[in-house]
Amino acid sequence: MKGRSHRAGRAARKRRQKCESTVQSVSLCHQLQYVRLMKFLHRRGFTSTLLQPALFTDTGRGLQTLKTIKPGQLVISLPESCLLTTSTVLNSYLGQYIKSWKCRLSPLLVLCVFLVCERDRGETSDWFPYINVLPATYTCPAYFTDDVMAVLPTSVRRRALEQRVAVREIHSSNQDFLRSLQPILSQPVEDVLTYEALRWAWCSVNTRSVFMSHPPNSFLSGQDVYALAPFLDLLNHQPDVQVKASFNDVTRCYEIRSVSGTLRYQQAFINYGSHDNQRLLLEYGFVAPGNPHSVVYVDADILCDVLRGDRSLVQKMKFLKENSLLHNLTVSGEGPSWRLMTALRLLSMPQTLYHQWKAVLLGQAVCEEREEWSVHTAKTLCQRLLQDTHTALDKISNLLQQCDQSVREQLDVVRSLRQEEKCILGRCLEVLQGMMRQPNKLLSCQPDVDAVS
Repeated sequence: MKGRSHRAGRAARKRRQKCESTVQSVSLCHQLQYVRLMKFLHRRGFTSTLLQPALFTDTGRGLQTLKTIKPGQLVISLPESCLLTTSTVLNSYLGQYIKSWKCRLSPLLVLCVFLVCERDRGETSDWFPYINVLPATYTCPAYFTDDVMAVLPTSVRRRALEQRVAVREIHSSNQDFLRSLQPILSQPVEDVLTYEALRWAWCSVNTRSVFMSHPPNSFLSGQDVYALAPFLDLLNHQPDVQVKASFNDVTRCYEIRSVSGTLRYQQAFINYGSHDNQRLLLEYGFVAPGNPHSVVYVDADILCDVLRGDRSLVQKMKFLKENSLLHNLTVSGEGPSWRLMTALRLLSMPQTLYHQWKAVLLGQAVCEEREEWSVHTAKTLCQRLLQDTHTALDKISNLLQQCDQSVREQLDVVRSLRQEEKCILGRCLEVLQGMMRQPNKLLSCQPDVDAVS
């Protein structure tokens, strides 16, 4: 009996694991908000027979194929009339306020203000069907609490804090313009165009807009490249997917064409670009599992901490900074980057030899002793970064036991990033350990193409 029970349990476990590894999906097209969205788009000339909104167990909301999409086939063709751009805003009731304002406003600001005003108008808004399917909150750093900020990697935390400050600045520096909009609001402006509302709109534009170049406008300042694309913006990112996406000046539609195709009833993906997961978290509020572009960044502060015994470190770091050799220092699962190893090789040299730095930059090997020092230092950096990652993961586990749902979602994203870092650093340490066992096998001294251009 025990034997049969054990075999049955193992078989059941395998079936369950197979089931769990299979992505499940549920159609959303019959839900009222999506019915309204499709009617809204159809009135504006959009027709879609290839895709439907669906909820996926691995990515959440996305678009599912109703038919097999062949390589080279047009996936979506969204008419210009469906796009929300600065032209939309300037031709709306907001246009006269923007055009008559004493200084030119940024395209990002006018789009944000329009979204907030339209959301405030509720079902009377022409754009309500679209705004009603936008997320109520985001997992971008602009939303992060201080506790969540504290468990981010150092390089990400600095940029995340800058993002938070930038959004606050948009709100605080445009108070006069926001107050001028009181005549079109049904409630006091301070209750509608709040910091929280502008933050929501900023994240909506920043995470969901497609690139679309617009001609210069005498009423706006700065580059105007945003276009919000209803329905199309439900497409999720996958690093290995290839598509062609652009606005077609002939058809006057924003078009996405598949390169490799997608099978029927699978999720259709697009590619936001060759971004590592730190960039995806900062810009879009998510991380991509198994992202081939992901790396761990080595911040200058940790470099200084590890090398603090070097009396000439200040002068060496100044030299590296002046020659742009301190940015983009990374490690991957394949080992330390060429830029990081080049910086370490230069740091291993006495200052009397710094006249040879260009030769090192172009690939000239340093002596075996300095090469071994560079590899050992790279290992120490990885160990320090791994220790920091473990500490952060412990803090995240504790925070998850005492936080509300919105903070939990933020922590889940950061935890995914940190877990990926742990894997990358572990693999990098294995590579470095192998190199240390073979002292005669020096690292490749081939420079990155863009490092010497």
